[in-house]
Amino acid sequence: MQTQTEAGWRLDLFLLPLIVFLGFCAGLSEAALSPDPAMAIQGWTFAACMAFIGCWYLWMYSSRQPADERGPYTDGVIKAGVVAAVFWGIAGMLVGLIIALQLCFPHIFYVPDWAWSSFGRLRPLHTSAVIFAFGGNVLIATSFYVVQRTCKARLWGGSLPWFVFWGYNTFIILAGTGYLLGITQAREYAEPEWYADIWLTIVWVSYLLTFLGAIWKRKEPHIYVANWFYLAFIVTIAILHIVNNLAMPVSLLDSKSYSLFSGVQDALIQWWYGHNAVGFFLTAGFLGIVYYFIPKRAERPVYSYRLSIIHFWSLIFIYIWAGPHHLLYTALPEWVQTLGMTFSIILWMPSWGGMINGLMTLSGAWDKLRTDPVLRMMIVSLAFYGMATFEGPAMSIKTVNALSHYTNWTIGHVHSGALGWVGYVSFGALYCLGPWLWKKKLYSNALVEWHFWISTLGIVLYITSMWVAGIMQGLMWRAYNDFGFLEYSFVEVVQAMHPYYIIRAIGGALYLAGALIMAYNLWRTARDGEPVPAALPHPVSNILAGEAA
Repeated sequence: MQTQTEAGWRLDLFLLPLIVFLGFCAGLSEAALSPDPAMAIQGWTFAACMAFIGCWYLWMYSSRQPADERGPYTDGVIKAGVVAAVFWGIAGMLVGLIIALQLCFPHIFYVPDWAWSSFGRLRPLHTSAVIFAFGGNVLIATSFYVVQRTCKARLWGGSLPWFVFWGYNTFIILAGTGYLLGITQAREYAEPEWYADIWLTIVWVSYLLTFLGAIWKRKEPHIYVANWFYLAFIVTIAILHIVNNLAMPVSLLDSKSYSLFSGVQDALIQWWYGHNAVGFFLTAGFLGIVYYFIPKRAERPVYSYRLSIIHFWSLIFIYIWAGPHHLLYTALPEWVQTLGMTFSIILWMPSWGGMINGLMTLSGAWDKLRTDPVLRMMIVSLAFYGMATFEGPAMSIKTVNALSHYTNWTIGHVHSGALGWVGYVSFGALYCLGPWLWKKKLYSNALVEWHFWISTLGIVLYITSMWVAGIMQGLMWRAYNDFGFLEYSFVEVVQAMHPYYIIRAIGGALYLAGALIMAYNLWRTARDGEPVPAALPHPVSNILAGEAA
């Protein structure tokens, strides 16, 4: 009787559709009144997304309590997150391959009459798709899964998790179509304009509320460390997003806005955001995956739970200070540059502490690496995490940075972390979630083996070609002849990069091929996989948080 009463009146089924309706009206207003053609298209796009979400709410919640809300956990939204992550991952990698080929063969892959196909518009589309669309959906899906299992509580807010999912993917569509239309703030990792930023703020606050609500009503007294990392990621990204995107729009009907900051202060705020977007979106959030999925997959407790707590607090304190290393040899005050370099070097220690903790979790279970390619993929991701977090501090040293900055070495460094660390730990989590959510055995371990080896070859080709190209590029830029003039022109340096760009494109194609294999494997798992009985939940304290040493 109490359940029927609660289902009869629910605040979320009033407030959330109201927000969607207001968003639909705002989109129509922009489409009808904006003198900016690009902004009008964005208005129609947003209105269409709001109309879709509204229809979905009517269909899904016509009975007030759909089947997804009758079980112990809210898993339907996690399934949707898995599907979205796979889709956006393939789309983002495909765009990355296209722009890599544009750099190799611009006379073939560049169409002057199609402005939307230019490198300048596709490049932010690629970075946002792989980071925020693919990575963001992986983080939302895994955090929703982990917080429910480790807290033994449903997500808070009724239909709020679904609003987070649809709202976040609406932001992705709005941002991506904006890039193709030429709408951008020209701020690295923060290109969407003011209207998209406002919508993301609403969605992100909803994400924080549903995650915190699950922790608040938990039945497990202990808050497992993976939730600490997820929470740090959610809260810090919110702060970074708001501060970095403080701007004044030209008008409410125009897509253009101007930053609240200017000059070197604007650059410092941008790279405080940019570096910590990497630190908390692409590191802290995915470490939450490491601390749950590796112990579960290996069926071993975390090697040292004490070390995981030290790892957490040292990482979040040190990371936030390292942003100025992106602005060495600029107008930024010297002491700020030195501060950023110093904290970047110190950051190496907690990063490797977390890597060692994850690797040592396999103590007594190393034989599983021979038979379980999913676990092997996640362990290799930790190896790439260790490599990237050693290379990053090294590149922040001023003398090294003088050679590496603005070169392809930085591209190699970023992609060793993106493809090896973020990509592999995400793939491992998706390979785990597919069978767990659909309650079926993974369709083919052999296909996972193919995915692993093909994509590993792709990563090696990609990062080694960029390392060699970048170091050669830096040396050519600062080579002088006997008369004190530059030895090489800019065109000669670009020409020297050509074979390495081709190798990079081949590596990217192999990595994309691996992702396509994963998509097929997960699709066959959901459709044709052999059903397995649901496993009984294990107490957090003795399966995940127990000390192995």
